[in-house]
Amino acid sequence: MRQSATGGIPLSSLTRLATRELPHVVSGLAVEAVWATTHMVMYPLGLLSAPTHASSGHRRHNLHGLSPEQRGLIHYDVDAAATPILLVHGFIENHAIFSVMERALRRRGFQMLTAYDYGLLTHSIPRAAIRLGETIERLVTQSGYERIHVIGHSLGGLITRYYVQRLGGDSWVHTLVTLGTPHHGTHLAWAAPLLPLVRQLTPGSPIIQELAEPAPGCRTRFIAFHSDIDPVIVPSGNARLEHPDLNVQNISVRGVGHLSLPRNGRIAFTIAEALRQLDDRAASPLNA
Repeated sequence: MRQSATGGIPLSSLTRLATRELPHVVSGLAVEAVWATTHMVMYPLGLLSAPTHASSGHRRHNLHGLSPEQRGLIHYDVDAAATPILLVHGFIENHAIFSVMERALRRRGFQMLTAYDYGLLTHSIPRAAIRLGETIERLVTQSGYERIHVIGHSLGGLITRYYVQRLGGDSWVHTLVTLGTPHHGTHLAWAAPLLPLVRQLTPGSPIIQELAEPAPGCRTRFIAFHSDIDPVIVPSGNARLEHPDLNVQNISVRGVGHLSLPRNGRIAFTIAEALRQLDDRAASPLNA
């Protein structure tokens, strides 16, 4: 039997593996191409429209007009249904990228969703985290809830993590969900090292090293989604969050590209299941 040049793996086994994996890779890349085109169309619309705003901060006990799924969540846990959820976009994006995610979560009974745009002129993760923190604390005050959830895509997850881990934001953020966030940096950032913000995303940058420092007592629950075909996070495993002091669940998804992560229905379902649980029980594993 012929052997590969490295590792002693039979070439026939490698061929079978490649054949088995090829359909989900091709399918994922095709969907990613569609979403990339859609993103170019929707991005200007996001600039023209204001970020989505949460509904009234009062808990809703009137079930009129709600779907069975929405009524079910309110019956299951009215606090889970009404806990505010903040959506934070990634690099060169705006709140429009969460259109599918927001609709999916609302259909599952979550009532208080809003989005935050940090702007194209952002050049410092710590400064962006300070501004984000002001928005989070204002949302907490307006809603009457002590802590909220945040869903951050790509850079948005890293900015939120910096706020939670380095600026005391764990007092206000119950759960941080990250989608394709470069928790350990990305080698792709070396393509534009002269841009201050991009330079902070290189592996081993001062920001990445700072986030690796001890964070004893951090109260926030982290759920980090990472994909096997994410071309932005290089290597893709750098979207996993590994830190000994943090309460983290890493969830691997298959065949979902970087721009597709916040628009994937199965990921939205897994997030909804996790946010139903306010006692830090883990979400179900997902292989999308």
